Amino acid sequence: MTAAERIVVQQSFPDPRPTTNPYIIMLRDSLRSTPDLELRTFSWKKALLGRYDVFHAHWPEILVAGQSKPKAFVRQALFVLLMWKLALTKTPIVRTTHNLHLPTGISRREHALLRWFDDRTTLRIRLNPTTEFAPGVEYATILHGHYRDWFAAYAKSSPQQGRVGYFGLIRRYKGVEELLDVFAAVPGDDLRLEVAGKPSSDELATSVLERAERDHRVDVTLAFLHDAEIVELVSRAALIALPYREMHNSGGALTALSLDRPILVPDNPTTAALAEEVGQAWVHRYTGALTPDALAAAIADVAETPPAGRPDLSARDWAKAGEQHADAYRQAIALAGSRAARRRSVSA
Repeated sequence: MTAAERIVVQQSFPDPRPTTNPYIIMLRDSLRSTPDLELRTFSWKKALLGRYDVFHAHWPEILVAGQSKPKAFVRQALFVLLMWKLALTKTPIVRTTHNLHLPTGISRREHALLRWFDDRTTLRIRLNPTTEFAPGVEYATILHGHYRDWFAAYAKSSPQQGRVGYFGLIRRYKGVEELLDVFAAVPGDDLRLEVAGKPSSDELATSVLERAERDHRVDVTLAFLHDAEIVELVSRAALIALPYREMHNSGGALTALSLDRPILVPDNPTTAALAEEVGQAWVHRYTGALTPDALAAAIADVAETPPAGRPDLSARDWAKAGEQHADAYRQAIALAGSRAARRRSVSA
């Protein structure tokens, strides 16, 4: 590839901060190490005035939201300008599909803008092989990378038999309240449950604390966890329970597996594929709602037959991600060119 064929990619994320999702930081580093690829982090000035070949989005809702109505309106106006620019320059949009659905609780204007963005997207990147799109939607599959290198600098604890852990943002759909209720119904004074993470609302925080206070075997920390704290919680647990009501792309599941701890998750095509990939003994699954019997069975299985070795995460090596993304960008550029050619032939 010549210098003229170098691909310049404008990302939708700004320069990372200490609280930035590790996925974004590892992706940035992987892309920067990829030959013939130039990555630009986001600012409105760079996005609106810069020249680039591809616009790559992750959570586009961030581009149209604001902490106040005036700030949101300004962002939305800038977003409209960006969409016009991308259309006029025929710049393809690549979007990584972290979530299958639009966020809840957004305004009608935000909903309309995100639908516009979705319609204008040239290529989607799915993070696991079970994501399905509508017929005719172009996509590439690039598995969500592991976190082994990210957490390698931190010391791990030995697992404590009978200890169950949950970590990460605490939101309604993640089923933390249900986990606390179910754990309370599992007998065993030697069992422990540790829940840690930042709740999405004061109401949810109160609900979690009320449940925890009923059971002396439960420890709760309602705060954002730093990396060392995540490693400590996950590694001292024998099992990580993630009873999400909907589980599709889970950084929590990959974090636990990267730290060599088995997980308990709902049974669906995504978790079944994950179990097939990393090893069945690492991914315990249950059907329907989590029950005391299902939780007790997973705790007993891990105690009696702990998984051997390490989960197989070789398909999620970040060394592969940069070139896979470069291929996806080339695919999007080719698709945008062919669509533009078809439009010209129709109008001629």
